[in-house]
Amino acid sequence: MNNNQDALPSGVVARFLNFVERVGNKLPDPAVIFLFAMLLIWFLSWWFSGVSFDAIDPRTGEAIIINNMLASDSLATFLSSMVKTFTGFAPLGVVLVAMLGVGVAEHSGFINTGLKLMLKVTPKKLLTPSIILVAIVSHTATDAGYVLVIPLAGVIFYAAGRHPLAGIAAAFAGVSGGFGANFIPSGIDPLLQSFTQSAAQIINPAITINPLNNWAFASASSLFIVALGWYITDKIIEPRLQKTAVDGAKEDLPVFEDARSYEKRAFYIASTVMIAGLALLAFVSAPDDSAMRSSDGSLTNFSSPLMQSIVPLIFLLFWLPGTVYGFTVGTFKTSKDMIDAMSKAMSGMAYYIVMAFFCSLFISAFSKSNLGALLAIEGAQLLKAMELPSAVTVVGIIFLTGFVNLFVGSSSAKWALLGPIFVPMLMQLGISPDLTQAAYRVGDSSSNIITPLMPYFPLVVVYCQKYVKGTGIGTLIAIMLPYSIAFMIGWSIFLLGYWALGIPLGLDASYIYPALP
Repeated sequence: MNNNQDALPSGVVARFLNFVERVGNKLPDPAVIFLFAMLLIWFLSWWFSGVSFDAIDPRTGEAIIINNMLASDSLATFLSSMVKTFTGFAPLGVVLVAMLGVGVAEHSGFINTGLKLMLKVTPKKLLTPSIILVAIVSHTATDAGYVLVIPLAGVIFYAAGRHPLAGIAAAFAGVSGGFGANFIPSGIDPLLQSFTQSAAQIINPAITINPLNNWAFASASSLFIVALGWYITDKIIEPRLQKTAVDGAKEDLPVFEDARSYEKRAFYIASTVMIAGLALLAFVSAPDDSAMRSSDGSLTNFSSPLMQSIVPLIFLLFWLPGTVYGFTVGTFKTSKDMIDAMSKAMSGMAYYIVMAFFCSLFISAFSKSNLGALLAIEGAQLLKAMELPSAVTVVGIIFLTGFVNLFVGSSSAKWALLGPIFVPMLMQLGISPDLTQAAYRVGDSSSNIITPLMPYFPLVVVYCQKYVKGTGIGTLIAIMLPYSIAFMIGWSIFLLGYWALGIPLGLDASYIYPALP
């Protein structure tokens, strides 16, 4: 990095960001945090196991009792059920199955070609909103936004005679700052849902959460983030960057490469196959006696086979066109090439599997000890005593999540830690798990773009340095700070307005708990 210290913003913001970086760098790895958290739960369960509490367990109607996880029978159960606890951890299967399909679509080149075509046909006047929209859509392909859309945005802005750093900032805002928004269902939806459902079952073991419980809100948020990001880029960021000279070596500046004719042909064929598959699904699901409907005839109820199949459908939605594209364009020559693409996708999930192992043990201990239920009940009583409006509580969740996000970047790791606390606590206040999850998505996204601890943050700095050599971590933070502040405040207001209007958050979702019949 060049001139990092010189480029750092001054004053209170600089000191705060320096503090974030220092503290964040000293935190253990998230997997280790889960291990320590589990050990802490064990100790606290032993400490409080002999204490009588007045809090009433809503599952039994009796005073809550803390189970000692260090008792000999509890330790024996822990060891004998460890494998089952891990393999039965819902978020593990959700992510791995979805990523198998996404890996094929990504490594075949299908996703890259689609993003290039979307950006190529964009009118110059709509360049900024189109780039932000494409960046948001790229969430469906995990890291594609960081490794493809962000650098391409710089190239496209530079080719259009605009400041390349503005293009990079707009794309970064869409990919990372707008992470919680997307109108295309992706692996993040059932991933968050599985954590939310596990957390909600601390209070109500019978509760089920629809994997698309935030889909409508995420879709509407896409338009909001595009509009807000468009304004900030064109009215605030780019005018400020006009004084920043592009001093990168001409020969080193990247060049936008259009999709080749054979790539376009393969993409259109693969897209046709994907659309045909969706049409077939709609045809099969339409009849009143369809096997994809629940016993009451609903398609959107979580008990319906269609909703139960969301993750496999996401897998097929990417695997099918990815495979067709790969064999058509030649990136796949044999079936082994397709399997290799799936293997590469799994190799990138190795760390997640390790983290999921410790996370599953922590959540199991938190639930079985009854400490989660006690914390939720006592916390809810405290909030009730404070008599805060529900809207204030929800906004508090958003800002607290955004603050924690500065130190713990992983969305799934953070929700695994916060979900078992937030979801049951707010259920006791009459706020649904669906609304709590929506608030989490807002807070989790908004501060992504200002923390150097975000894994791809240094990579974005490198992208900027190709155009402006002196770009440092502080430079990028200063550029992205207006987006982060605007997203945090504006998106919070948007959620409150969305809630006030009573617009559905998603399928089979509600705002209150228990939901009205």
